[in-house]
Amino acid sequence: MQEKMFVTPEYITAKEIKAVRGQLGLTQKEFAQLIGCSKPTVERWERSEDAITGPICLLIKMLEKYPDYVEKMKIPEKTYPIRLYYMHGQRVCTVIDVNEMKRLVKIRNYTDNVMFRAFGTNEEPSYEQYLEFLESRCFPRSRDKMKLILKDLDLPFYDPFMIIEKTEGRMAEDDFWIKIERWSYG
Repeated sequence: MQEKMFVTPEYITAKEIKAVRGQLGLTQKEFAQLIGCSKPTVERWERSEDAITGPICLLIKMLEKYPDYVEKMKIPEKTYPIRLYYMHGQRVCTVIDVNEMKRLVKIRNYTDNVMFRAFGTNEEPSYEQYLEFLESRCFPRSRDKMKLILKDLDLPFYDPFMIIEKTEGRMAEDDFWIKIERWSYG
């Protein structure tokens, strides 16, 4: 028999899952969303009288030890009409909330790697820095035959935000992109 290298438990119980979920103040649905499974899976685990095995064992122990991690991963409440998610692959690196009318920008970083953050070490970018960031995710204004590119994108003029709405800010040389959400206040 191979000697164990880690102290990770071989199994956990329904009681432990309920306790951690309660400690975090999450509903079954929210907990399922956090750990990347379905709500019925959480329901099944919490009803189970059997040992629960798999990666959830380590995850539960990590959440017990670092409950503040959940707060760090929460998406902030929407306060401005536009939200951009600066992504690397499928990973959210920075959430950018923008009020264009008042020229206000709020960000929240979800990575410690400054190279993956939309504004690097800058935690409070100005509206002008936000506009520079948008333009950095577009083809240059001075691009040869720019009017043909704009025509292909069905855009009347060079506007970085409108270009990103069409291209998602994707560039050939990296895996970063931008997802945009707009909403109105009623």
